[in-house]
Amino acid sequence: MGVPVFLGAVAVGSFAVHVAVLSNTSWVADFLSGQPLGSGDAQAAAMLPAQGDAATAKASYVAPTPEGDRVTVILPDGTTATAILQAPEVLASADDRARLALE
Repeated sequence: MGVPVFLGAVAVGSFAVHVAVLSNTSWVADFLSGQPLGSGDAQAAAMLPAQGDAATAKASYVAPTPEGDRVTVILPDGTTATAILQAPEVLASADDRARLALE
């Protein structure tokens, strides 16, 4: 009873993986249709709007504060947002200079 259920689960899992690969990659479709790899990506990139046409946010200014660097961002619709960029915190367990002495 257990072996057929196990083999059925393996078959369903394998089918799901193959469907995910076929639907989430572009090179497989190029390979199966005999086209050079990456030609589908070039066609998709040609459909994207030009870089100048895209609405992008712009950083207005950066000011250092005790909490970190405060960045004011002007969004494409004219509203502003503020972000604080903090330096990464190094923990003692991740610091290679701090060695533990084992006895």
